[in-house]
Amino acid sequence: MKRSAGLARRLSATISLGALIASGPALADTLREALVETYNTNPTLQGARSDQRATDEGVPIAKASGLPTVNVTATHIEFLRQSANSFTAPERNLGVNAAVLVPVYSGGAVRNNIKAAKERVSAGQASLRNTESALFSQVVAAYMDVLRTEALASLSANQVDVLAINLEATSDRFEIGDLTVTDVAQSRSRLAVARGDLRIAQANLIAARETYVQLVGSAPDDLQAPPPLPGLPEAVGEAIVISLESNPNLIAARERAQAAGFDTEVAGAGRLPTLGLFANGDYSNFFGTLGGPVASNFVQQETTANVGVRLTIPLFQGGLPAAQQRQAGARESAALEEVIRIERQIIAETRATYSNWQAAMAVIESSQAAVEAAELSLEGVRAENSIGNRQILDVLNAEQELLSARAQLVTARRNAYVAGFNLLALMGRAEARDLNLDTGGPLYDPQLNFERVKNKRWDWARDPEPEAKSTRTVDIPAAEATIGPQLEPGE
Repeated sequence: MKRSAGLARRLSATISLGALIASGPALADTLREALVETYNTNPTLQGARSDQRATDEGVPIAKASGLPTVNVTATHIEFLRQSANSFTAPERNLGVNAAVLVPVYSGGAVRNNIKAAKERVSAGQASLRNTESALFSQVVAAYMDVLRTEALASLSANQVDVLAINLEATSDRFEIGDLTVTDVAQSRSRLAVARGDLRIAQANLIAARETYVQLVGSAPDDLQAPPPLPGLPEAVGEAIVISLESNPNLIAARERAQAAGFDTEVAGAGRLPTLGLFANGDYSNFFGTLGGPVASNFVQQETTANVGVRLTIPLFQGGLPAAQQRQAGARESAALEEVIRIERQIIAETRATYSNWQAAMAVIESSQAAVEAAELSLEGVRAENSIGNRQILDVLNAEQELLSARAQLVTARRNAYVAGFNLLALMGRAEARDLNLDTGGPLYDPQLNFERVKNKRWDWARDPEPEAKSTRTVDIPAAEATIGPQLEPGE
């Protein structure tokens, strides 16, 4: 059973994450490398970053409503048919108008629009954090699933080998009359079932590897045991306190509720007066056609200009501002309720995840004891069978119990690690900045793009043409059910 002993060594990582920050080149794929590759090339994360950059533009868009606007309009007119009583009408005219409008007061709509846009930027940044930690949780689960299914496939393959040898030995003893045909049938039945279980384990291994490729962007190759997890709480109450303070999804909901409050103020501004300054300049050219036969008596070009103040006082709008404010208020109420809903969800998920983590840790301890006991039991049953005190069925049952105990141990280690990481994600501690990932450069900081664009005012300021940054997986060969050399017998 050396293969199974090797599996136990590979999957015996302690449930803590400090080694994730250890430096130095790795000789095989590590969880750290998988997370780095996901961080740099996953399309879900890249798309979320692009969405956040789009949200950033809400601030300069809101600011634009309070800035001066300048427009120039040029119109050329050809008069094809004129009144018979008009002797001085022109044949053509070129008119150019330049207008400047400077908003002075808009009832607070611009100011509150800017505040709402900034709150949405903060909410988007928190949502981006949540996307990152949720994606990392999926990668950790996929990584551990590959390790688990490799281990289970290896255990199944080992069981087939053991039962094949057992059937051969049983058949030999049947030939000499030491056993009955029933013993041979029982051995053959167990071997057939084990072969079916192996095929299922191989199919599960292929599925796990394909999920890994989908998330990480490369095929798993000689995955190493995961490092320990840092900062896991001592009690569920501690986890809940941290989650309510730091969970990015909850932070995003609170920021969105703040933005909805400013939207209500914006809607209410529709009933208030607005004040603005304006300036207009006009140029007109009739190209010598104004005045007809006496065109020389008329000025063919003229320029005018005017400035002024425009005050608009809405008196009646059919109830539109009130309806818009009530609508915005209802949406603000919904946003506040959403905060409570997510808060409830975070509390429930944190408690359940903590319980799952603790349960998996307890299962690890009990499974280790079960494996040790099953190994002793199998050794004793085989010895007793050799002297005729035990039947072949007893040996087969003992082998099945050992296999089940080892499979339960492998699964419990996977569950404990995944639950531990999910708990960190709920606490807002499962992002690249928390794991100190070496991504080949500085970590992506959404605040940098916000600072870059928030005060841009030039109409022709453009970014480079959009292009995809994530990697494709179309050229990666289909996953196979082969088991790496570290799982071969003799380890």
